[in-house]
Amino acid sequence: MPEGHPWNVELTGLDYPTWRSRLETVGEALGFFEPLGSKHHALFHEEGDTLLVSFESFAGIGALSESCRPLGLEVAETNGWSLLSVVSKNDTWFRAEEVYAFFDQLTDDGFFDDFDRVLFYGAGPCGYAAAAYSVAAPGAVVVALQPQATLDPRVTEWDERFTEQRRMTFTDRYGYAPDMIEGAERGHVIYDSREPLDAMHAALFHRPNVMRHRVPFLGTTLQAALIEMEVLDEILTAAAEGDLTRLSFARFLRARRDYGPYLRRLLARLEMDQRLELVRILCEFVTARKTAPRFRRRLRALRRIEGESGEGEDPEGSGPGAPAGPGDPEVAAAR
Repeated sequence: MPEGHPWNVELTGLDYPTWRSRLETVGEALGFFEPLGSKHHALFHEEGDTLLVSFESFAGIGALSESCRPLGLEVAETNGWSLLSVVSKNDTWFRAEEVYAFFDQLTDDGFFDDFDRVLFYGAGPCGYAAAAYSVAAPGAVVVALQPQATLDPRVTEWDERFTEQRRMTFTDRYGYAPDMIEGAERGHVIYDSREPLDAMHAALFHRPNVMRHRVPFLGTTLQAALIEMEVLDEILTAAAEGDLTRLSFARFLRARRDYGPYLRRLLARLEMDQRLELVRILCEFVTARKTAPRFRRRLRALRRIEGESGEGEDPEGSGPGAPAGPGDPEVAAAR
């Protein structure tokens, strides 16, 4: 941000009320700021003809953003988009009368009609909100990472992660996210298919306009993984431009081949299944691309098991420039 820009304000190390107070100054300078009770607020930064509606939590922003700025700001700034940042103090699933009334007012005012394209985004409880409140802007695009469909125990009694939140009402306005997303032009639900509860929620989003993208072995902190892989901004940009397809998404996910947590989870799974040939292929693949002591040690052990002496050859590969091992362990492991 250039010197003197409203976003050049210190936001780190603050409690929620103080942080929100400073954002109020930013919002008033760039668009508007709207308190939504004591646990929510909305900040609008007016810029371009594409609007990113980003649902985030204060805790999530603090954990993932060094500057404690809303995560949607970076992608909006990069693309010259306008940003509507809707933030909760903690995980509330944005179930509050003040939030309902805010989106009602935006709809009545024709706020979303002023933009050529509208993209709703969120992860986890915020992914639920992105899907649920997208009904306020028919024809929008939605990107939801591992969203919950609802916490109504009559529908999702099998999900025991959020038993305390079952007292919230998910049966009134903006309630059942899979129904609310039906008005979107396109919905994208991204989830780790190896996480049973996330996969079960994703299955509830089966709709003609929803594309579900499976990302096995990326775990339960999917938003953090995509940020660390530096592909989240690319995914959101492609979605807003109508270019996010199964093929383009698969291309973005090639970055996981260099993402340590993914590779370690894949290795652990293959070892648990005792698929030693695939373990060997994976270890050769990884050690040829990067320094990975765990994979090198495992490869040596496998070579010893196979009776290979290792003399006269480099069982660890010749460094990052060496060719990858035979085959693609990702494809093989997915069978």
